Amino acid sequence: MNIKQKLGIALLCVSILAATPLFAANRDMVQLQTQVQDLQDRMTRMQQSFDERMGIMKNLMDQNTDTVNKVGAAITNLQSSMQKQQGDSSAHVEALSGQLQSLNDTLDELKARLAKVSKQLEDMQSSQQNLASQQQQQQQQQAQAPPPDVLYANALRDYQAGKGDLATQEFSDYVKFYPNTDLAGNAYFYLAEMQYRGGNYTQAVKNYDEVLQTFPDGNKAAAAELKKGLALIELGRQDDGVAALRHVVQRYPKTTEAQQARERLRRLGVPASGTTAHR
Repeated sequence: MNIKQKLGIALLCVSILAATPLFAANRDMVQLQTQVQDLQDRMTRMQQSFDERMGIMKNLMDQNTDTVNKVGAAITNLQSSMQKQQGDSSAHVEALSGQLQSLNDTLDELKARLAKVSKQLEDMQSSQQNLASQQQQQQQQQAQAPPPDVLYANALRDYQAGKGDLATQEFSDYVKFYPNTDLAGNAYFYLAEMQYRGGNYTQAVKNYDEVLQTFPDGNKAAAAELKKGLALIELGRQDDGVAALRHVVQRYPKTTEAQQARERLRRLGVPASGTTAHR
């Protein structure tokens, strides 16, 4: 083998030896690049997964936010509804309270009316009972009283005998028990006469009026009107007394009572007819 060949072989060996480390280095670079690429792929996948999860999380957050908003709106609506119902309830309660108060007022008014009607009914029942009792008592007293002719005769006898108190009681019993008989007018007249004599002119006028109003055609009518006029004059009621005396003159012109009336009118200085004179 010549030197040239030997040199070629030597160069070849040197080339091989020089190429061996370079190959090894390239292989390591490839592995490193492969690992880096794998790492990048993993990071890409992780990023994608992260993005997907973030999207899901965001979607869930959006859903939760929407749900929270809906719940909040629902709560707000519920609160508004509750406030409105509370307001309506308050208004309804106030309306019911007003109606209840009105019903109570009406009930109180009805109670007052009922109490008034009950009181009137009680008064009517009491009056009826009293009237019935009085009628029963009057009937019992009338049953115990003497017959009308006996009672009147006794009263007239005592009146003529000057027994005023006894005659007054008997004539009073007569008009009480027998007010509708013909002699009742006479009994009223004699009662008035005793009152006139006693100076009780007011009560005398009332009993003279009983004669004139209840028994206008009785035999004591003229005397009752004459004495009524005189009693009125004694009471200071001269105009009324003069009018009564003039009526006696006009209605009973030919009677003794008419003569007495003219005499009293003359003494008063007034005519027996015409307008009433004033003092």
